[in-house]
Amino acid sequence: MEKSKVLIIGGTGYLGKRLVKASLALGHETYVLQRPEIGVDIEKVQMLLSFKEQGAKLVSGSFNDYQSLVNAVKLVDVVICAISGVHIRSHQILLQLKLVDAIKEAGNVKRFLPSEFGTDPAKMANAMEPGRVTFDDKMVVRKAIEDAGIPFTYVSANCFAGYFLGGLCQPCSILPSKDSVVLLGDGNPKAIYVDEDDIAMYTMKAIDDPRTLNKTMYLRPPKNILSQREVVETWEKLIGKTLQKSSISKEEFLASVKEQNYAGQVGLTHYYHVCYEGCLTNFEIGNEGVEASQLYPEIKYTTVEEYLRHYL
Repeated sequence: MEKSKVLIIGGTGYLGKRLVKASLALGHETYVLQRPEIGVDIEKVQMLLSFKEQGAKLVSGSFNDYQSLVNAVKLVDVVICAISGVHIRSHQILLQLKLVDAIKEAGNVKRFLPSEFGTDPAKMANAMEPGRVTFDDKMVVRKAIEDAGIPFTYVSANCFAGYFLGGLCQPCSILPSKDSVVLLGDGNPKAIYVDEDDIAMYTMKAIDDPRTLNKTMYLRPPKNILSQREVVETWEKLIGKTLQKSSISKEEFLASVKEQNYAGQVGLTHYYHVCYEGCLTNFEIGNEGVEASQLYPEIKYTTVEEYLRHYL
């Protein structure tokens, strides 16, 4: 089967650069949207040039120039959007409504993967403010996609390993301590942690797969479904030392959320749902979903223990 031509939007971002790498590695003709908004951000410019050297094609386009989006979309079979939905960086999810319109007008796209890659927003109808804005906005985009009749795959990648494992599941920490750790509640609800490069590879594997068409693809690598306590125990085993442990109750955590700025409150409410409520693992994947590690057993995903070894 001929491989699809792919357009990646947000290709210089945290996940986007990994999607470009995975797309090229799998032999897809890969286009990366070059947005004039990057201005004099030299690191992003140099990253785009490096993509070009690796075989990607740069195509000029902007969310502020609708026709440029239509023109870019017409070049490819599959569109993947990885613009940021994380408030501590920037929250641009609803910009995708312009992209949905462009894809509908172009009429040639066989698959659209919008910027999701985290908690499944369809499972978060009861999420608390202000963090629910992330899920609500993603659902607005989903409705627009489905109303337009655009073929889709939604990717629910759960917890990015770099954000969660590096800090032993503690908010505002991305390097693991060798001395102490604060457990969120009893530390027992299970979450799912996925290496960012693995997220990109699973995503690229899905784009031409009929089994993922008009489905949500959940990333649930079996060895990476662990509680915070289990993550800490894995780290303790690696460093040969028991950490001093304290805990923060649900009430204390929620009180601390109110002390943060808006972006901080959004992020911490997401942590609350993951680490106190176990929102990533408290449901079974139904007929509307598929699981990536079962679909693609050939991908040797990075385990939690392997990921934590980076920090030794």
